Amino acid sequence: MKRRDFLKSSALGAAAATISVPAAACAKGPRGTGDLAVIVERATGSVLIADTTAREILTRVEGLGDLSHASAVYSRDARYAYIFGRDGGLTKLDILEGAVVKRVLQAGNAIGGAISDDGQLVAVSNYEPGGVRVFDAATLEPVADIPAAYGADKQSKTVGLVDTPGRRFVFTLYDAGEIWIADFSEEGPPKIERHTGIGELPYDALITGDGRHYIAGLFGEDGLTHVDLWEERPQPRRILSGYGKGEKKLPVYKMPHLEGWAHAGGKFLLPAVGRYELLVMDATSFEEVGRIGVHGQPIFAVARPDGRQAWVNFAHPRNDTIQVVDMPSLKIVHEFKPGPAALHMEFTPRGHEVWLSVRDSNEVHVYDTQTFARRAVLSAQSPSGIFMTARAHRIGL
Repeated sequence: MKRRDFLKSSALGAAAATISVPAAACAKGPRGTGDLAVIVERATGSVLIADTTAREILTRVEGLGDLSHASAVYSRDARYAYIFGRDGGLTKLDILEGAVVKRVLQAGNAIGGAISDDGQLVAVSNYEPGGVRVFDAATLEPVADIPAAYGADKQSKTVGLVDTPGRRFVFTLYDAGEIWIADFSEEGPPKIERHTGIGELPYDALITGDGRHYIAGLFGEDGLTHVDLWEERPQPRRILSGYGKGEKKLPVYKMPHLEGWAHAGGKFLLPAVGRYELLVMDATSFEEVGRIGVHGQPIFAVARPDGRQAWVNFAHPRNDTIQVVDMPSLKIVHEFKPGPAALHMEFTPRGHEVWLSVRDSNEVHVYDTQTFARRAVLSAQSPSGIFMTARAHRIGL
């Protein structure tokens, strides 16, 4: 589809989705959504809706396309989940009804998305044709198309798309080495603020929970780039430059995810690219203050909501292991092996339990974060991302 045709069509390849249970099967009478979760089944184009209090699966929803690298965000009332598929599909899912409200195929290859702070706009980050496309959250009608143009008529993949206060989105151009801020606070087309020359091949990014600090990781060089969004004129600054200088990198079997990072106790824990280490960075000075040797190449380092612990998982071939870091001491205090491809973790809102997908065992495990005891094992088909509705009320998630 040519970009000039984008705003003329709301269908964009719309496809009906099927569900495996009758409508309203999830609700069982009046209930809230605060303890519900969506679990992605990456190989089958389906998602599970789970009750995290009862530790049980309520239903499966099918027909969501390619979910091999899927993610989700929630509406402000936490009733609707917006699922971003790798095939460019954007699906609005009613988690009380267990039903697809609408699905559009908005691009050829997508890599995630975000929802604005007022809950009115859903943005999708694309690899093909590149750029970011923005939709009305209520209807999934197209609102804006932001081509990631650079150089001589080139289009860049976009990554690290997050929401930030003021009806803005921030994202990174992988091919161009740029960070863009798209401001939708006024009527009409968004205002685009471009920051160039941020580094080679920025592959992912994170934003702090207050919406202030945006940090992009660099795959093409050792280091990261930081933008303070509270500054009147934000300027990218290089941080942790050369953290692996002079040392041979290990093979990178899976890229670390900066959105799976730990920020607690005045420190960041960041996965090092191609290294069996977590980088410890001071959250005020953004300088390295230590390193933690770990079991393998870390993928996610996720802080428990109270900040006392960070749970870490790893890339192939060491992906059967989880390590737990005590944040005050920065020591590993627990290690266990849930099973092959233990790749995604999600804490309950106050952190009393963690839900963990064990993809190659077709299971989701639930663990007590105080005793480390396993509380439940749930069946799932190649589970990957787990997204609890508490994300509806957090910046950047």
